[in-house]
Amino acid sequence: MKKFLPILIMAFVSLFIFSCKDDTDSDTYSQSKDVVGSFNSGNNYAFTQGINIQGTDVVLVYRNLGAAWQLIPKMEYIPNSTGMPTDREFQYNFVFDNQNVQIRIDDQNFNLATGLNSTEANEYLNNQRFRIVLVPASAGKNASVNYDDYNSVIKYYNIDESKIKTFYAK
Repeated sequence: MKKFLPILIMAFVSLFIFSCKDDTDSDTYSQSKDVVGSFNSGNNYAFTQGINIQGTDVVLVYRNLGAAWQLIPKMEYIPNSTGMPTDREFQYNFVFDNQNVQIRIDDQNFNLATGLNSTEANEYLNNQRFRIVLVPASAGKNASVNYDDYNSVIKYYNIDESKIKTFYAK
């Protein structure tokens, strides 16, 4: 019995030691997803994509420009065009919480529904692709990473682009 009691106590104590979990592992891991959507008056020139992050994590959003990605927020200055208002501008922007990212157009100085010709609407509003990059808070916004450079971010955080899924905004 004397030999059995210490073993029983050790087993009981080890149960509590191994069942306690250090919550530092609950941080977001670096990941990315694409969302494609069109801005229009029906969606108030905004669409939302679901995410799941800790409240302190960092969200970066890039707009696809064909062969490159551009970090937003970004002010767009529309070249003057015959029959259209002059000095047109708006900003691609986003807001987020721990469950959603809303990508939207802000600060327009003209009516988007009537102030763009069809070519401009296709370039700036229709079927826009954005890449949402989630960066864990534990990594922080590292000073050695150029966040304006999408390729630098992907490389630094080891994000596998072949695993990026595309979602379509409603």
